[in-house]
Amino acid sequence: MKIKTTYAAVAFSVLVAGPAANAAECQIVAAAGNGPTETIATVMSTHGLENIIEAKGLKPQGEVKTKCAPGTIMTECRSQQKACK
Repeated sequence: MKIKTTYAAVAFSVLVAGPAANAAECQIVAAAGNGPTETIATVMSTHGLENIIEAKGLKPQGEVKTKCAPGTIMTECRSQQKACK
């Protein structure tokens, strides 16, 4: 009976460690962009995000999330996306 328990524990350890290794290869990448309008600031942040992901040698995963807020002079937008190797 002890042998079966040991095998079960080893199999469980492998299953738990598997997804953690894949998660380490992904990261959230973010970029900010400023512009006189929200549209321009969004374009600046999303294009900056694409450039950063490409420079890191990653591939984008999922959708880009962008949030904008008015600044003192211009609008600032921040975009983020998950990227993996």
